[in-house]
Amino acid sequence: MPVLRYGGMKFVVIGLGKSGLSACTQLLDLGATVVACDENASATAPFASPRFSLKAGPLSPDFFVGADVVVVSPGVPWSKPELVTARNAGVDVIGEIELGARLLDQRAGPILSITGTNGKSTTTALLGELMKAAGKNTFVGGNLGLPFTEAWSHTYDTYVVELSSFQLEGMSQTEIYGAAILNLTPDHIDRYASEVEYGKAKARIFQKQPKNGFAVVNADDAAVVALSKAATVPVYGFTLNSQVKDTFAGLAIGTGDTFTFNFGNRDSYVVRNRALRGSHNLQNAMAASMMASLSGVSREAIQQGLDSFPGLAHRLEFVRDVNGVEFINDSKATNVDSSLMALKALKGNIWLIAGGKGKGAPYDPLVEAAAGKVKGVLTIGADAPALREAFSKNFAIHECQILENAVELARKLAVPGDIVLLSPACASYDQFKNFEHRGDRFKLLVRSL
Repeated sequence: MPVLRYGGMKFVVIGLGKSGLSACTQLLDLGATVVACDENASATAPFASPRFSLKAGPLSPDFFVGADVVVVSPGVPWSKPELVTARNAGVDVIGEIELGARLLDQRAGPILSITGTNGKSTTTALLGELMKAAGKNTFVGGNLGLPFTEAWSHTYDTYVVELSSFQLEGMSQTEIYGAAILNLTPDHIDRYASEVEYGKAKARIFQKQPKNGFAVVNADDAAVVALSKAATVPVYGFTLNSQVKDTFAGLAIGTGDTFTFNFGNRDSYVVRNRALRGSHNLQNAMAASMMASLSGVSREAIQQGLDSFPGLAHRLEFVRDVNGVEFINDSKATNVDSSLMALKALKGNIWLIAGGKGKGAPYDPLVEAAAGKVKGVLTIGADAPALREAFSKNFAIHECQILENAVELARKLAVPGDIVLLSPACASYDQFKNFEHRGDRFKLLVRSL
């Protein structure tokens, strides 16, 4: 390990979230002088090293000029005037993913990266499971779990990295062997001037791939297919439409709970894992399995990984069966589209717990999807009146105010064969710290029944 690799160099890290703190830690270990910036004027220094200092509060316009490297955390806009000034002055301004790749120092195994508006965390975690099923020593992280900058201190066979559009903005030389875009829907409208600009940020995943690399895209998403034109490697598609126009190097074609490759050995797979219910998870499974297969993983290992994948917390997470009633935690569903996917993934007999801090989107699509599936709606949180107005014409509404009341009432209402689903379609900030806090509280309540 090159302990003093960055000795004498000055790094400035902007943003002291999880990624920024990890960057500071690694750089200090490598002998660098680190200045951290945080707009929170009350921020305190998290390190006692004499090579570390903290600048809390507003920055001067030329603050970054004079640094050797500026490392930008994902939440910091690249349009920030101080960063523009630094780039114009020739300062090396990079994102924390780029820093992670530089720390690996070209000695790494292949990097497999996933982006998209929805499903990227599940697909990343699943791909990690498939690689591990093949016996690969695999790093899984990035936007999910461990920051990528933590990968350099161990030797891995493969690096599976979730990438947000924010992280992709800060990449320039990171070489991605296998790149996937799962879908593209409007998002982060406060950060990007248009959907086109958001798409361009996602397409950066293709910008530096080796000649022997590959790309995997959603063949059913026209916007994603258009972005894949930027790829300089073979592009493979996954689809739920067997009639899709095949202009790809290969396809994964899914129907029901199975999918088949039309390339290589034309392998077929079955998705029977409760953690991968629903057509959206079938797409996630196809994307992860294609990336694993194109990386040399056997059919047997892929099927084993599909079967053993434990799923991610708060995403259609099975909690407990109570006398034939299944309780499912989908607290990650912080908007209407996410709750729609949950309803589509389940067969019916659902008691839906919904509500929280609404995002202004109409609930009509959720009402439509609930027809024939939902037995009643238990409302909580600030947007309970809006949910009542949307659902009350066709569904029994139970106003519960808080999650504790909803779980207790659902237990009384549900009969064997029913499902109690927490899928709020709302943010959690009216009553909880975040969706994890909400989901953990739900699990605790259910386990105490």
